Order: sequence, then C-alpha cells, then structure tokens
Amino acid sequence: MTPVVIFSGIQPTGRKHLGNYIGAIIQYVAGQDRADPAIYCIVDLHAVTVPYEPADLRERTLDTAAILIASGLDPDRCILFRQADVAEHTELAWLLSSVTPLGELNRMHQFRDKSAAQRELVSAGLLYYPVLMAADVLAYRAHEVPVGEDQREHLELMRRAAERFNRRFGDLLVVPEARIPSVGARVADLQDPTRKMSTTGSSEQGTVYVLDDPETIRRKFKRAVADSGREIVRREDKPGISNLIEIMAVATDTSPEAIEAQFEGSGYGDFKSAVAEAVVDWLAPVRERYEALRSDEAELERILDGGAGKARELAVATLTEVRDAMGVGPTRSVGSAP
Repeated sequence: MTPVVIFSGIQPTGRKHLGNYIGAIIQYVAGQDRADPAIYCIVDLHAVTVPYEPADLRERTLDTAAILIASGLDPDRCILFRQADVAEHTELAWLLSSVTPLGELNRMHQFRDKSAAQRELVSAGLLYYPVLMAADVLAYRAHEVPVGEDQREHLELMRRAAERFNRRFGDLLVVPEARIPSVGARVADLQDPTRKMSTTGSSEQGTVYVLDDPETIRRKFKRAVADSGREIVRREDKPGISNLIEIMAVATDTSPEAIEAQFEGSGYGDFKSAVAEAVVDWLAPVRERYEALRSDEAELERILDGGAGKARELAVATLTEVRDAMGVGPTRSVGSAP
C-alpha cells in the first residue's frame, strides 16, 4: 500500500484562535499517525503579502512553532519547518505560473476580499498567493491537505495547476485532496455567528485564543450571542447555538448529536457555561506546555532547521524532475548537485 503524504501550512500572523486549532492544528496532530511523512510548514513567505512588521514576523513564527509542538506535533514523527528556509517553494511557484491562468487568480474570493481591505498597496504577492500555496504542497507530492473550509477554493486551483502541468509535461505531480473536518470546519465568531472566527476579521470578544487564560475564555463564552428560543439544536436559524454545539463536540471528542441529547431542556446560560469549561479543560495542557517551549528559542530554531533539512531533500527531488521535464537548466538526475 502506497504511504499517504500529508502537507499543510499555517500562517505565523496573529494569535492562534479556536478556529485555527479545530480547523487545522488538531488535524495536523492526528495526521502524524496516518502519514509517511506528515509535513507541516510555517508559511512566513505568505505573511509578507500584506502589511507587517519584520520583528513581529520572526516572533510570531516562533510563537506558532511553540503552539504546534505544545498541541502535540512531535518533530520526531513529522517534518516541521519554516517556509523561507526551503527555497524550492519559490522556484516551483514560478514554474507553476506557466500553467496558472491569470483569470483564475483574479477570481479568487480571498484575493478580492483582502485587496479591497488594503488602503495603500495591493501587492502582486497577494494575487500570486495561491500559486505559492500550490507549490508548497506540490513540491512534496502530497496526497492530502488538511485545511479549513475557507481554503477549498485554493485547493481547487492547486489541483487544476497540477493537472495542467501533468498534461503538458508528463505525470510528475500528485493531484492532492483536501481534508476538511466534518465537525468544526467553520468556527464562527462568538459575537457574530454569521462570520468566521479569524485573526483579522472577527471581534476581540468573539475570538477565543488558544492561549487565553481560563477566566477570559469563560467570559467570552458567557457573552456569546445566542439565538431566539431555548432549544439546544443545530439548525440554520440557530447559528450561535449550532456553533457552540460543534465547538463542544470537538472539545469533548463526541458528536453534535450527543451534545444535543445531553443538554435537551437546558437553558442557554447553563449550556454556554458548560461549553466554556470544556474548552478551558481542553486547552489547559497546550497553554502549560507552550510556556516552557516558547522560552527556549534556540531549541525552536534547532527544530525548524532540522525540519527544513528533511523537507529540502524531498523538495529538491521533485524540483529536479520538474526542471528536467520543462527544459529549464541543464539536464540533471535526482540526487546530483545543483
């Protein structure tokens, strides 16, 4: 049986919230048991496509590494690295531009939304973001990409780019599949459950951060916007309660149906308190491990550097075949010096 290769990238911008944790991080941890290898990348090159502070980017990269490891990523069981440390990502992105139509990039919803929010400069990097994302995955011939629902559009573009490349240059790239969680794929803002919880687009009181202290978590859930009525059920007309049900189901490793049955007849106040306690208990070990990990920057850099070495070996093999197929540079064989 062919081993499954898993790849996913996570932005180092902003504090990691419950949506990141449910939609991505716990999937990463689970992937370590299914993949050979499981490859996870902190995508600092993606982060420079919007305004940022250089010192903050370096700090946030180490913050993100510490949260991932505190959540259960084991550098001995997966490959964890910083995107900018493997130059093959950017080279493959440029080569993939030859099979990526400009019109598709212009139609990306995230490009339209983010470019509309920029007041001074809409960078070319923001438009090109999905091509670099495609290169991130295709460089490792990954079969599976764990992502949230909001990344489905980018995954489809990535798949089309791989298919066009294979038709034009030979069957070299793996066409990956998205792995989107069936529960918690879109964690909503607690203050506006019609909007996704996000680093930049949601409210401070509606966003539960992985490193929030217990009292802050309890306060945010207590103030969460509920819906009309008293039923604790998932329905389209009850986005607030539906969101809380899914959060609690994931935090307690049970099903939404079991949560509905458990709290049948309960009031919203008691239910919100129960969700808060479940999340506090669930995140407590991560918060405790994070503090020890983040204080040792030298060790975090050692882990990222070691991961980059492993990642580079895989990416170089793919790039060598891609360059040869495209007629770029001298003919080389896998394993030869560049």
